[in-house]
Amino acid sequence: MGELHENLREIVDCGLPTALDVIGDKWSFLVLRACYNGFLHFEDFQAQLGIARNILSSRLTKLVDAGILERQPCESDKRRIEYRLTRKGLDLLPAMVALRQWGEKYGGPVLPNPVLVDKQSGQPLAPVVMRSADGRELDYEDLDWAERSDLGLPPSDREGCC
Repeated sequence: MGELHENLREIVDCGLPTALDVIGDKWSFLVLRACYNGFLHFEDFQAQLGIARNILSSRLTKLVDAGILERQPCESDKRRIEYRLTRKGLDLLPAMVALRQWGEKYGGPVLPNPVLVDKQSGQPLAPVVMRSADGRELDYEDLDWAERSDLGLPPSDREGCC
């Protein structure tokens, strides 16, 4: 990478620590995975994940407060609450898939079953990769840093951001 670097002292204002603060623990990831698998209710999360009630409650509250999940009354029983993914939560899916693929590649001998597939073709997903604006696949050696102003982007009030 080039001579321009991120200001690592100001990295706390970066999007990466912000994301990790919200979803950077095992239970938050597992709750999100359960949501992507169609689970909606506190009792179902608890039964499927084997998570303590207080920890589950804390993670659900954090994900709701972050706008990743929203609480909605259940249509069939208004006394029950459903936790539904928001657009913000659905936008996390590529990152979750990339982390899962990384874990499957480097995490050990356990092969995934079931396998996540493309609904249309029925084929397993290709590895998640970085791509340039013109669609080329990028690797670490292909990356560099540029000032926002040099790219004609509006100024950011979060200097040093990822």
